[in-house]
Amino acid sequence: MDSLNTKLYLQNCYMLKENERLRKAAVLLNQENQALLSELKHRLARSPSPAAAAPGVANDSKNAAAAAAGRHAGPPPVQDKSASKSK
Repeated sequence: MDSLNTKLYLQNCYMLKENERLRKAAVLLNQENQALLSELKHRLARSPSPAAAAPGVANDSKNAAAAAAGRHAGPPPVQDKSASKSK
């Protein structure tokens, strides 16, 4: 019975140490995330509006955030197939 208690105690100690290590990593990741979010907001605030840069593009926060993140906010643009056919 003592060996079982010792084994469980050591597992518990290991889990506590691992939990503390993960908690510290989570704090660091949260700090990095907050810094990146602050930088993104700062860049979005000082960049020209998408409507001014590209006429016909809606100036909403979804498009601005997507553009800053390097991805498209909406569905892909539809291309006119008749214009691409040239014979």
